[in-house]
Amino acid sequence: MALPVEVAPAVQKTVPVQLRAIGNVQAYSTVSVKSRLAGQLMQVYFKEGQDVKSGDLLFVIDPRPFEAALKQAEASLEREMAQVKQAEANIAKDAAQAKNAQVEADRYKFLFEKGVVPRQQYDKFRTDAEALEATVHADRAAKVNAEAAVVADRAAVENAKLQLGYCSIRSPMDGRTGSLIVQEGSMIKDNDTIMVVINQITPTYVSFSVPEQYLAEIKKYMALGKLKVQAIVPNGETPPEEGLISFIDNAVDTATGTLRLKGTFANREKKLWPGQFVNVVLTLTTEPNAIVVPSQAIQTGQEGQYVFVVKPDFTVESRPVVAGRTIHGETVIQKGLSADEKVVTDGQLRLYPGAQVEIKTSDSATTTKKKAP
Repeated sequence: MALPVEVAPAVQKTVPVQLRAIGNVQAYSTVSVKSRLAGQLMQVYFKEGQDVKSGDLLFVIDPRPFEAALKQAEASLEREMAQVKQAEANIAKDAAQAKNAQVEADRYKFLFEKGVVPRQQYDKFRTDAEALEATVHADRAAKVNAEAAVVADRAAVENAKLQLGYCSIRSPMDGRTGSLIVQEGSMIKDNDTIMVVINQITPTYVSFSVPEQYLAEIKKYMALGKLKVQAIVPNGETPPEEGLISFIDNAVDTATGTLRLKGTFANREKKLWPGQFVNVVLTLTTEPNAIVVPSQAIQTGQEGQYVFVVKPDFTVESRPVVAGRTIHGETVIQKGLSADEKVVTDGQLRLYPGAQVEIKTSDSATTTKKKAP
């Protein structure tokens, strides 16, 4: 009596050499937004979970105390600049007087040496000239001090403008906001409370680990070019996301014997979400002319793996095989089969070497008996 079985041909085709793992989606970058100054939170300009662009306004801290500080610094700067102008005027006036006094002193020196005027009169003009010269030096020192004060006040004005600018807190990058941690009206401390966390998810990372035994292969194929990686959301509906390997850790984790890698994904449609677990498929290379059969065709016995091959006379032969990788329900046969040979995929439990079989289709219970020629 012929035994009903389902069969499939051994197919020769190019298959990818892949590694599979469980990965975790990570934000490309994460920023915890804090205030750089203390004050009252006046307004929030975004909603939780909103996409924001770099430079978008997020928060405003009460600017009034800092506006007052800026006006005070500007007033002090104007006062010191007036002091510089006054010092310059004093220098000009006293320098002119000192020059005139020196001329008079030189004239009376000449007259004193000729015996025309007494020494007392000459000494008076000489002393006046020296006093005015000292006054000019003092004026110049006052100008230097005033100019230094102007530099300090300008720095104070710039700092006041900087502090006022910190009242407007803007997004440092493109990303998506998380939960709002502070509310309008709250008193904020400088560099203390996290106000919101922004995650950049386009692009995004997927981190995963592979056994250390694959390190040499990964390094070999990475030297030839970028390695492609897929992230598959395990819902059975979302198409795989395509990415490239962008990071290999510099050490093997001795506790687990695994090597951590990261793939970078454009994630334009935002299907991958930080913290999400995904199935990862890393493609190392492709193997041409590989013989593959449906994985359910392979049986395991006392002597190892084997398949039932249907011969032209519709009897079966138990054929030992060497099985390799399994990809999408198909297993690569490294040794033992040739292309186009038919193997049994269903009904093996009742088979034995030399058994007569009849082939049935997988979508029908009706069998068609095949007679040997």
